[in-house]
Order: sequence, then C-alpha cells, then structure tokens
Amino acid sequence: MNCIVLDIETTGLSRYTDKITEIAAIKLEHSKIKNEFHTLINPERHIPSFITRLTGINDEMVKDAPVVEEVLPKLKKFFREDHLVAHSAGFDLGFLSHNFRENSNLDLDNKHVCTLKLANRLPIQVENKKLGTLCKFFNIDNEQEHRARGDALATVELLNKFKPILNHNNINTIEDVHQFLMKPACVCRQKIILPK
Repeated sequence: MNCIVLDIETTGLSRYTDKITEIAAIKLEHSKIKNEFHTLINPERHIPSFITRLTGINDEMVKDAPVVEEVLPKLKKFFREDHLVAHSAGFDLGFLSHNFRENSNLDLDNKHVCTLKLANRLPIQVENKKLGTLCKFFNIDNEQEHRARGDALATVELLNKFKPILNHNNINTIEDVHQFLMKPACVCRQKIILPK
C-alpha cells in the first residue's frame, strides 16, 4: 500500500481553540517505510499540565520549535497527492485542515483512510478500537504512546496486521481500502472472511 501514515499531538481536543504541538508523517511504498516527516511545533501558548502528563510534551520542549505557519508548506510538499492514513482520522485531519485554512493559502484535499473505521469493519473481537487496545490485541509495541511518531509507527504496524485480512478478501490497494470504507460497517463485518 502506498500512502502516508500520520499522527498529531495537540494542546487539547478543539481544532478551533487548541493548537498542534507535534506532527509525524511516515511515507509507505509497497508497505515499507520510504521517508519520514517529524517535528515538534511551538503552539505559542502554554501546554496544559494534563496534556504534558499524557504526551510528555512540555513548554520547554517546544519553545525553539517552528510555529505551525512554517511547518504547513513543508508538510503539504511531503504529502503531495498521496492518500493519508490516521487512526481516528477525523481528529488529526480535522486539526490539520483547519490549520491549513487558517494559516496558509493551501488546502488539505488528499483522500484519506481512517484505521479506526477500518477496524470497525473487520471482525476483530476487542472491547474497543482505540489504538492502544488494538496494539495490545495484535502485540504491537508502541514505544512512545501518545507521541506523534510513536503512534504513527504503531498505525503503520496496525496496517501491516490488517493487510493479510484485507488481501484475503481481495482488498489489495489503498484505493480498495478507500472503497471498502464507504460500505456500512455491519455489512462489511458479515462479509469479511478471516484467513485460516
């Protein structure tokens, strides 16, 4: 699968009032890592203590980092026209899209795939489809959970775990996955055959 797997960290949950503190993007070609983009971002505001406890990112770490306006053109160049993949893509891409609109003359119009939605369409017996839960289920070691690069790499591994299931059901490219995600989750779960 040729795509870019990404993750962001932020000062909070609102794309309108909170800011991005870290971005990681990993370019895959034929399911292998080809290139990476990773940077901390100075949000130009105090990072709340509960976010620092969750991510480990504090004000000192980002004080000399570039601001988001400097990062976005480089990120857009890295993305090109590739499919973007994220776990809970609505959050990550919502933040990025808002920042592109607010801070640059660029649009984020890449097609995207959400691995959370993908997990919901596969007959996987887990209590929830959070990235951490799926990592435990598939024995994926996320060395830096709740950091952008760690979560992006974990999402790459998750895609690799999904790949045999998808291939077994003739879903072989990122375009196939995109089409698969357009179908209702309940229909998909009934039709997917797990490899023996």
